[in-house]
Amino acid sequence: MKKWAFIWIALLLVMMTGCSQEAVGGVSGPSTIQKVVDKKKLVIGTSPGYFPFEMKDKEGKFVGYDMDLGRAIADALKVEVEFKEFEFSGLIPALQTGDIDMVISGVTIRGDRALAVSFSDPYYSAGQVIMVPKKDGSTKTWQDLDQPGKKITVSQGTTGALLAKQLFKNAQVMDFDGFTNAALAVKQGQADAIVFDEPGIRVYEILNGDSVRGVYDVLSSENLGIAVPLNDHATVQWLNSFLASYRNGPADQASIHKWFKSNEWINQVQQSN
Repeated sequence: MKKWAFIWIALLLVMMTGCSQEAVGGVSGPSTIQKVVDKKKLVIGTSPGYFPFEMKDKEGKFVGYDMDLGRAIADALKVEVEFKEFEFSGLIPALQTGDIDMVISGVTIRGDRALAVSFSDPYYSAGQVIMVPKKDGSTKTWQDLDQPGKKITVSQGTTGALLAKQLFKNAQVMDFDGFTNAALAVKQGQADAIVFDEPGIRVYEILNGDSVRGVYDVLSSENLGIAVPLNDHATVQWLNSFLASYRNGPADQASIHKWFKSNEWINQVQQSN
């Protein structure tokens, strides 16, 4: 009897060990955060053009709300920071191949993405809206545009792109590489609207108010998170602890005031015509 009890206990321990390894998802070796500390450098992937989250100034320096967050993380770790530029759709693949340590680029926390990467707690909440040409004075909701012959632009790989393809059943949804190109098609009258995050639309309207206007009937709301390699629980835990003290703190409030409540920076950043 004692022999069988011992065997059952041994089997139970093996099963528990196997379940534990499965939960980790096969992750081995040091966490991303430990690698960053060891090499004394944090490499962040981003996709400039999402105003006011990630942009480049006229000297080519990365600036914006997300860039402030990335630098604050590097300061907390006492390491150097490097920003690497990608098309938005290329950010997660770059993270998966190890080209970057994390993604801070207005990435919405979504279930499908969570199959490929792990997310921190939200650091900002945003909503999806539409922007139309200035000459269109009649559109009040997205439903007004869901008609045959209408063209809706989106930035490939974004939540706005996914949402537009779910909502618009009659209008044509057109993918573009990046917000700038998608918005430019609307500005130049080649499309009837764009679906994108509200902060980006508001800034674009400030810059191009003579040719476009935002329609701020929110289509959906979502949370933005920092993406790290899948199942890197130690890094997620560190980031969540950092965000708990950073969000709404002095540095975060200063960044919010600079990028969301002031437009003094607009003439200092690169802009597409």
